[in-house]
Amino acid sequence: MYKKVKGFRDIYGLESRYWQKVEKVFKETFQTFNYQEFFLPVLEKVEVFDRGIGASTDIVEKEMFAFEDRDGSYVALRPEGTASIVRAYVENKLYNPPSVSKYYYIGPMFRRERPQKGRFRQFTQA
Repeated sequence: MYKKVKGFRDIYGLESRYWQKVEKVFKETFQTFNYQEFFLPVLEKVEVFDRGIGASTDIVEKEMFAFEDRDGSYVALRPEGTASIVRAYVENKLYNPPSVSKYYYIGPMFRRERPQKGRFRQFTQA
């Protein structure tokens, strides 16, 4: 019998309905204040987090799911969304023309740490 990886969980049935409701409330609230949804990739180059969060933080030093890709570059499952938003904003030149930009994201984040009680290696952040 196959089992899920420790620190991950299945969400189904009634619990999935609760998740959908919470996500709906988040989206409606953000949209009320004119935020636009941003869909971020789950996989980023490690440098996005080294530079964005800081190479000496616990997230970068100990907690990222990072590995070498086939081309020799290092990639990581995103541990948080802020650095990815900044990378996307700059890469896509969303600062031009200059104006106030309001974005939100909702999605899975990943931490490699050994999960403590009530915590998971995959979690959702908005």
